[in-house]
Amino acid sequence: MERESLNLYSMPSRRSPKLSKSRRNLLLNGAIASAGVVGAIGLQAILPNSSDAASASDQANDIAILNNALYYEHQAIWAYSFAAGKLTNTEVGKAVLEIALRNQADHKQHRDLLARAVSSLGGKPVAAEASYDVSAYLKNGEGNLDSDVNIARLALALETDAAIAYTQEVAKLKTPNLITAGASIGSTESAHATAIRAAFKSLGMNLNVVPSAFISTQNRSSWILTV
Repeated sequence: MERESLNLYSMPSRRSPKLSKSRRNLLLNGAIASAGVVGAIGLQAILPNSSDAASASDQANDIAILNNALYYEHQAIWAYSFAAGKLTNTEVGKAVLEIALRNQADHKQHRDLLARAVSSLGGKPVAAEASYDVSAYLKNGEGNLDSDVNIARLALALETDAAIAYTQEVAKLKTPNLITAGASIGSTESAHATAIRAAFKSLGMNLNVVPSAFISTQNRSSWILTV
């Protein structure tokens, strides 16, 4: 996937002043909740039986797509856990951690649904790896691990790419129920990105929470926030 860099706004560093109570409440109760509500939708989908796909080749197609999505859900779960240990104990760090835990909880539900779907089609769910490489994001300035706000930028880039990936891949699925489930997961990923952008706005950044009517490779640079 092409990576574009766009210098937007600067954010407070680790030494940021404490958030006001109203701003803290907006960040936690508004931005976080917006992602969590959508996160439960995917699990309501009815998982397919092996006979739901039209042919063995269709089943193989769907297993491959689902396992690819599952790989990135594993990556997201790992990334949030890895980054959480690098957050400070400041108000900003605590706020970022709250969002991270909420988003990670959704990713765990996505992981479980996708694994069950792969199994229901007769496939073997891809297993989680011990660690994942996010160096391309750091190299392109799409976040970093050196401050709370840069960790949030990295999470935003990962969530944006997840949303884009689901919009591209869901149409390739052959099993109708999986198309519905995949679309709902994709909408949750975009909600995660929106929640993170809302958090940045709550911290004083002058930006649009939803920067465009679509989320795609063509307008990816309008969604992410570079270091």
